[in-house]
Amino acid sequence: MLPGIDGFEAVRRLRANGQWVPVLMLTALGSVEDRVAGLDGGADDYLTKPFELQELTARMRALVRRDPIERPTVLQVGPLRLDPASRQVWRNGEEIELAEKPFALLETFMRRPGLTLSRFALLESAWDHAYENRSNVVDQHVHALRDRIDRPYGVTSIETVRGRGYRLREDGGR
Repeated sequence: MLPGIDGFEAVRRLRANGQWVPVLMLTALGSVEDRVAGLDGGADDYLTKPFELQELTARMRALVRRDPIERPTVLQVGPLRLDPASRQVWRNGEEIELAEKPFALLETFMRRPGLTLSRFALLESAWDHAYENRSNVVDQHVHALRDRIDRPYGVTSIETVRGRGYRLREDGGR
């Protein structure tokens, strides 16, 4: 709601230009979609109006305590790249279309390459908290994800860890 461009675009431009200053979005836009767009677009924190001054100052203190390291908004693991803001995925530079849940699962894997993630952890990250785990929905979506990012390329990037869950290979399945 800034003149010219909105805050979401301003943060995207900062990050695209390699600017990694801490960004706290302070806005009247409070829907879940707006908060997700702000954070996925590169903001470090998001606070909606009205707010308490004590909370704002605490959040600002937390931001300046963080290490000043570059945090690219595009995730990369081997030949896999994922942009949470634009919801795009590429393998070896070729764009891959993913539905909502497989995209959310891949983002979760790419934020933790090499770590085994349980079905419960994957449910927590890709589904809302009201979802009850009474089916093999995670297995079905992992299978669909493999059909899109692995099988057409003759690679295995998502491994099954028997009795534990799944993991994304640290090399991205070269």
